[in-house]
Amino acid sequence: MLLKDNEVIDDLQRDGLKIIQNKDAFKFGIDAVLLSDFSKAKKNDVVFDFGTGTGIIPILLSAKTQAGKIIGIEIQSEMSELAKRSVTYNALDDLIQIYNMDIKNVVKQFGKAYADVIVCNPPYFPSNGAIKNPNESKSISRHEIKVNIDEICQAAGQLLKPNGNIYLIHRPYRMSDVIYALKKNNLEPKELRLISPNINKAPNLFLFRANKGGRPELKFLDPLYVYDLEGNYTKEIFDIYNASQIDVFDKRGV
Repeated sequence: MLLKDNEVIDDLQRDGLKIIQNKDAFKFGIDAVLLSDFSKAKKNDVVFDFGTGTGIIPILLSAKTQAGKIIGIEIQSEMSELAKRSVTYNALDDLIQIYNMDIKNVVKQFGKAYADVIVCNPPYFPSNGAIKNPNESKSISRHEIKVNIDEICQAAGQLLKPNGNIYLIHRPYRMSDVIYALKKNNLEPKELRLISPNINKAPNLFLFRANKGGRPELKFLDPLYVYDLEGNYTKEIFDIYNASQIDVFDKRGV
């Protein structure tokens, strides 16, 4: 496969899988890896990844689940094109489909109650919050310029089948926004896991599972620590992926 300018192929160190990324565009970080590890799908489930970027989460889920179909939704044409080429490079076209489209149009495209599982690593910052990156691709990926958490949850609430699950990762300071948006769309928070750089630092990310139509009952899972006090990755991080794999990731958010 011919690479374009500034593109690289990164080895995911799992089942021979690789991913194509543009060095000047948004690259996935450890948060995408943690979200893919946290997410669950049963055999033959239909799984959607909202804001798939370069397709990292669908590719990782292809190795850890027996999903029947994985659909990545990405509004940026350049990113969706990268994702499609990575899917083809890994011979996953029969399992993974990438759509260059707006999340807000997903129900119109696929219909209501179509998905068993939705996974989403959304933009963390409001459109008017934090300093925007001058790189448009990175700015759209990190700020709610094209879609916000309310619109994501509205689409998820319609697209999910009854008892379906949505898995999210986000920043703690946005937790009230996330919970409000979920519950407003009949998505009941069921599991919460806080992520901290180490045991002495406050959480800077959280993982969330919400269930469509579920009864109110939120379970707090054990916290996840990325580093020990010596600055090394914890055993659990190494269990998720090995050291040579970590080296290729942009440690955004941790």
